[in-house]
Amino acid sequence: MRILHLLNHTNRLNGHVHAAVDLACAQRMLGHAIAVASGGGDFDALLTRHDVEQFTISHRRRPLDLSRSLFLLRHYIQAWRADVVHAHMMTSAVLAWPVCKLVGIPLVTTVHNEFQRSAILMGLGTRVIAVSTAVGRSMQKRGVPLSKLHVVLNGTIGAARFQGRDRTPVDLGFPAILFVGGQHPRKGLPDLFEAFSSVHARHPAAKLYIVGEGPHLASYREMVGKMPCSGAVTFAGAQDDPFAWMLGADIFVLPSLADPAPLVLSEAREAGCAIVATDVDGIPQLLEQGMAGILVPPRDPPALASVLCSLLDNPETIAEWKRKSQTKIDYLTIERVAGETMKVYKAAISSLRQ
Repeated sequence: MRILHLLNHTNRLNGHVHAAVDLACAQRMLGHAIAVASGGGDFDALLTRHDVEQFTISHRRRPLDLSRSLFLLRHYIQAWRADVVHAHMMTSAVLAWPVCKLVGIPLVTTVHNEFQRSAILMGLGTRVIAVSTAVGRSMQKRGVPLSKLHVVLNGTIGAARFQGRDRTPVDLGFPAILFVGGQHPRKGLPDLFEAFSSVHARHPAAKLYIVGEGPHLASYREMVGKMPCSGAVTFAGAQDDPFAWMLGADIFVLPSLADPAPLVLSEAREAGCAIVATDVDGIPQLLEQGMAGILVPPRDPPALASVLCSLLDNPETIAEWKRKSQTKIDYLTIERVAGETMKVYKAAISSLRQ
């Protein structure tokens, strides 16, 4: 099959970009012809190494840019002879919809960021992929027909992004608690800081590491700087590959307020961390409904602190949850994601022929 992926850019630090790049490379390894049309970015060299063709298409939302992009997209689809277009963001879906209609091929969309109001535009697809069951339910409530929807749970294990990566753990000491993600309100970091303040009072040897960056990083640093636990919190910034930090951590924490299907949980499970995360959106599904990680209510720092203290009170409990993180972990491979996505493409092509 000839598959053209369409996304805004190929830069790091965006979950939907990581998922699209992982999928494109996995599909190429399965023997399909793959191209990516985007504004370019950090992963271009990786795509080239995996024999994924690349086209440049601007996603700037200005009339002249959009008109040129529509023309270019039609040219690339026809000249490259695409069988299906797979759009990964709202602008991509809006660009691709009229062109796919015109040339008579299916458009498949993936809803990565369901919490955005504009996610309803992903319903333009001939078929719509939801990255978790929770996202699928949300899109159905927004009016996307069940007949269009397919759930393909995110997974990263075996992804091309991680081939040949260093598996030497970062020495974080014991006990080390780690967060990896963007510095955005929906990630719930203020709740983690409040919880850790209580944890550190009971376990003064505990350390908290924050890996990632974002628009609220400065305010979070200022917030923590006023807490008694400030000396035990390290803001490590963005890392090209946080996996080594996960390998060095004892407990991985994700206190999100909203998270469709965070890729970072697949990575933390592969690294063998004990995991504590909030019971929201796709997180329970990625943690086998609590069998592979401890679920806590969102916006509840005392509950989070209680769970973290219970783990730190007994190192054997941490070791037990590290073992539990491996429960059904084989389901989180990129190979499974690629295989299920191919079935969605075939269903989309078949629907246009009926």
